[in-house]
Amino acid sequence: MGPVLDGLRKLQNVENRLRAVKVKLERCRRSVILQENQVRNLQNALDAKKEEIQLTRVQADRLELELKSKNGAIAKFRAALNTAKTNKEYSAILTQLNTAKADNSKLENQILDLMKNIEADEADCAKLQEQIDLEKAKLQEIRSQADASAVKYEAEALEIQTEWNEAAKAIPQEPLRVFKRVAETYDGQALAVVQQQKGRTESYSCDGCFMGVPDEMANMLMTKDEVLRCPNCTRILVIETSES
Repeated sequence: MGPVLDGLRKLQNVENRLRAVKVKLERCRRSVILQENQVRNLQNALDAKKEEIQLTRVQADRLELELKSKNGAIAKFRAALNTAKTNKEYSAILTQLNTAKADNSKLENQILDLMKNIEADEADCAKLQEQIDLEKAKLQEIRSQADASAVKYEAEALEIQTEWNEAAKAIPQEPLRVFKRVAETYDGQALAVVQQQKGRTESYSCDGCFMGVPDEMANMLMTKDEVLRCPNCTRILVIETSES
């Protein structure tokens, strides 16, 4: 293998290590984001529950006012019974009184149900707040661990990036440009090894896409130091050697 392809292979090894460290760094940051989302979702649920309680209180207060108004009407009906002059008048007032009492009973039951709902929602709020406190403590721990790991991985990435820059200096401009472009396409994996099919002396395939590689191309890789790309996946091809 000539100096160009050998240099690309070395660069690929460094690229793999650099990408691996960057993935670890991203996981650190993502773990914090995921936990922040967990806290945010719980807080949103708590806020929604508190708003629900507030709306229920408004409804209960409205019914309380209606109940007071009907209690006043009941008092008037009772007073009117004492001053009724005929049985017919007495009967009519009594009917109104009983109707008002029945309406009041319904209102009292509605108010009672609303107060029970408020009590249940407040209990849910207490549980949510407890969860939020626990998740916030967990977030603080995760953030602390992530910050410490990030410092380590950032230093490691910087060191490998320096090594990458040094390895890139040994590669001509055009092959390096192709390497970078293909690496971006395949998440860092710019090179693919041409492998000989078992049991077949002149049959080759790309280990990147597993498609066949022309024998002529495989032969060129054995004899020339040129950048050849897989006809199917466009990765840069290198020949399989005993050192591979």
